[in-house]
Amino acid sequence: MNRHHAFSNGYAAYPRGKASHNTFPVSPHRFQPRPQPALRRRRQLLQRLCLIAAISTLLLILIFPSFRALFLPAVSLGLVSSAEDLQLETVRYYDLSKMQGSGSGWEHGERVLMCTPLRDAASHLPMFFSHLRNLTYPHNLIDLAFLVSDSEDDTMEMLSSMLDDLQNDADPKMSFGEISVIQKDFGQQVQQDVESRHGFAAQASRRKLMAQARNWLLSATLRPTHSWVYWRDADVLTAPTTILEDLMRHDKDVIVPNVWRPLPDWLGGEQPYDLNSWQESETALALAETLDEDAVIVEGYAEYATWRPHLAYLRDPYGDPDMEMELDGVGGVSILAKARVFRAGVHFPAFSFEKHAETEGFGKMARRMGFSVIGLPHYTIWHLYEPSVDDLQHMEEMEQERLEREREEQEQAERAERVQTLFKDAKSQWEDDTANIQEAIDKEGKSQASDYSSSSDVDSTKGSAEGPVAQPAAKEQGSAAITQEESTKERKQAKQ
Repeated sequence: MNRHHAFSNGYAAYPRGKASHNTFPVSPHRFQPRPQPALRRRRQLLQRLCLIAAISTLLLILIFPSFRALFLPAVSLGLVSSAEDLQLETVRYYDLSKMQGSGSGWEHGERVLMCTPLRDAASHLPMFFSHLRNLTYPHNLIDLAFLVSDSEDDTMEMLSSMLDDLQNDADPKMSFGEISVIQKDFGQQVQQDVESRHGFAAQASRRKLMAQARNWLLSATLRPTHSWVYWRDADVLTAPTTILEDLMRHDKDVIVPNVWRPLPDWLGGEQPYDLNSWQESETALALAETLDEDAVIVEGYAEYATWRPHLAYLRDPYGDPDMEMELDGVGGVSILAKARVFRAGVHFPAFSFEKHAETEGFGKMARRMGFSVIGLPHYTIWHLYEPSVDDLQHMEEMEQERLEREREEQEQAERAERVQTLFKDAKSQWEDDTANIQEAIDKEGKSQASDYSSSSDVDSTKGSAEGPVAQPAAKEQGSAAITQEESTKERKQAKQ
């Protein structure tokens, strides 16, 4: 039986011959594995691409919450959470109707933002932090905010160190809530000495920059959870530890205490300090109409005679500390205000607002927007005394006078001691001489008396024509008189 072979294009599928030229040539390198360097390069390229993709995905998840909400459920197969749940985590809801502030905020858990601007305040920080520690308002409900600006000392370093010590205190009730420290310079050129800060020429520009600093600090740190904002200077000497509760209890939109300062005895002992809390007067309103648009009226200077009733001058040390007084301008040493006042748009004008700026402009703006602005004339806190140049000169003169007086007293004491050493006291010498003379007289008298008695005894023994008879007679008469007296007594007793 003939076997048929398969042909392709007229040829057998496989050559039947055994000759070498009839076989298929096979290249020895065609099916060999690739060299190792090529595989290594491809593997490194794939690893780099995967790393770049992972980093890009991570950045997208962190930067874009919406992408995160869509991506995580897909890669986690629904094990993490749904897209709706993740979307809700990125949205926060606040009911500001609960953040209005009340007269008993410490009972309702109302949070207070305490703002303190600082400039070259390193010397005041220990005193300020001692006041912080002594506050009776719950510390966990107080958030601290500091603005360090235009400082040349180590305010920032000391502030950071003292905040660490405060937050790491062994007493868990001592640490505060959120703490924010902001550093920004505003180009304040006025020096921090008393003469520069309180000089009339620097007041307008200085207060406008201070208003900018306050607005920066407030806008950066005010949270929706805050019900109150408390402004406090770092150089307050003494204040009640219950000042937050005391001011809050009045339940006013803006409230300030009276601020005085202690003085040396030779200056009167005490003095009103903050004259920026006042009621408006017709004289001041008339004065404002005569000033330029950018002018700023400041209190306590002869250049602006406003004749306003000042809160400071109405203080009675024995008055009711809860007595209230309506104000138009307020000082910035210690201000407690409801947070809703600032949320409504009231701020510290860094320009001339009704011819006032900073805290005084803040008070007028709050009144203009219908908020209550109150001062407590008999509730007093004390500001640190900072001597002026005149005070320092007078103190130096007094110190020189004291040293001169002490030197004169010392010289007089040394002179008296020398005189006493060289010469004995005349009185004591006279007394000594008198005693010696009296002693000599007594001795002489005693010797004469002894001589006389001895001579009398000899004469009475010998007898004479005249003297010896008289002396015994006297003795006999005396004995007779005694005998007669005794007989008289016996007769009287017998009659009785």
